[in-house]
Amino acid sequence: MGTFVVIRGDTDYARRCFAEYHMLADSSSEYAALYRPTHMIGMELGLSVASVMLRGEPTGAPTCFNSDVVAVAKRDLKAGELLDGEGGFTVWDKAWPAAKSIAHGALPLGLAHNVKLTADVKQGSVVRWSDVEVIDNQAVSLRRELEGMVGG
Repeated sequence: MGTFVVIRGDTDYARRCFAEYHMLADSSSEYAALYRPTHMIGMELGLSVASVMLRGEPTGAPTCFNSDVVAVAKRDLKAGELLDGEGGFTVWDKAWPAAKSIAHGALPLGLAHNVKLTADVKQGSVVRWSDVEVIDNQAVSLRRELEGMVGG
């Protein structure tokens, strides 16, 4: 549980910071890993928005689709129930490699809000696209396009 981030130090200063902050650097000291046991989106989001708006600096910019956050049943769920998304009573999140998520047909947590189940899902099981009534909207269209680009 938690979040891992790999950072590339583009400058000597950044690479020195890896050592000063006791980050786990590779043998070249160009890359370092950071682990956080929790992810507090409510506290971190404001800082990210301020960084972009005030300084024009994103706090993260993906270069490829490596990781996904899938919806997992918190309890036995029955067909006909509505999923209530992140922070709700029906699903929680689990980080998976993107290729595994796509191969499994996993429903992304971000698209698991106000979605009706068409099949029962056991507690602890990953909710799949095939388990829900898919709503055709821009978010779903973009996700499907991304999955197609990766080979899903």
